[in-house]
Amino acid sequence: MIELAPGLLYLPGFFDRAEQATLIDDVRRAAAQAPLFTPRMPRTGKPFSVRMTNCGRLGWVSDAQGGYRYQASHPETGAPWPAIPALAMRAWDEGGYAAPPEACLVNFYDATARMGLHQDRDEAAIDAAVVSISLGDSCVFRYGGQTRGAPTRSTKLHSGDVVIIGGESRLCFHGVDRLLPGSSTLLPAGGRINLTLRRVTAPG
Repeated sequence: MIELAPGLLYLPGFFDRAEQATLIDDVRRAAAQAPLFTPRMPRTGKPFSVRMTNCGRLGWVSDAQGGYRYQASHPETGAPWPAIPALAMRAWDEGGYAAPPEACLVNFYDATARMGLHQDRDEAAIDAAVVSISLGDSCVFRYGGQTRGAPTRSTKLHSGDVVIIGGESRLCFHGVDRLLPGSSTLLPAGGRINLTLRRVTAPG
């Protein structure tokens, strides 16, 4: 375990190759039930460069009308989200939070996708760490402070790695600068899948 910043923990190689393959199978089953969709920016409706779906009791969505939010159903099918993969709970347990996660965002990055610097602050349970699992091609992960203009650093995340965003870094700005195509053979067509587990509501 490497502390990139106070509360920002990096666990390289947390999942081995067989476990990564199991998680990919879990994601494929989830996407068959809750198909990938393209979230859109509030107000402007500009599409994200990633496609996504969700697992868990709640799912994160975004569109021009309602903005960023969590809801219990798929925005296109209206069906409830599938269950969070059991294996992913191993990573959640590393975050040390007493209550289980309620949402697992599944983001798919193709070779050109990125994620701009942002804070994860749509949750009431702000004391719960956000737990991120990387699968597939490596990426350049950027992180900074709690203001957008704070200095940033970057590190490479590889398939099977886990990042825990908690403590003093819970509201740090972070994002994905770019993928490193061809850096993994886990996904036959390339790309990266990121699972992000979150507790949304305050326990009790």
